[in-house]
Amino acid sequence: MKEQTLTIVKPDAVERNLAGYILSWIESEGFEIQALKMLHMSKRQAQGFYAVHKDKPFFDSLTDYMSSGPIIVAVLQKDNSIEDYRGLMGPTNPAEATQGTIRHKFGQDIEKNSVHGSDSLNNAQTEINYFFPRLEVIER
Repeated sequence: MKEQTLTIVKPDAVERNLAGYILSWIESEGFEIQALKMLHMSKRQAQGFYAVHKDKPFFDSLTDYMSSGPIIVAVLQKDNSIEDYRGLMGPTNPAEATQGTIRHKFGQDIEKNSVHGSDSLNNAQTEINYFFPRLEVIER
């Protein structure tokens, strides 16, 4: 069964002009892009998106970073998309990521690790809805 997940190409990757390469890599792994947009979140919008982490010590730093520059958000679809995309991204810490993962190739540190991906079906739907009204998501 096809699943949807959300990816964010983070400010560090957009700033380094890696977005096209990352999106192409994602597509080459069999993911279909169903929605795509570039935006620059405000601090408040970043806090809303990452509200689940509001009590964590890294919350302020994370929301500062995610509102520091443009991002690209996309809805991805394929069979087993959440698990497969998390495998393609690699661990949050690029130093622990294996070769052949996005974070190994492009990540700079735990925060500037180039991409975000949903970690569950419930979170994927919540995250997709945060950025995309249903009208903007193409059903294939």
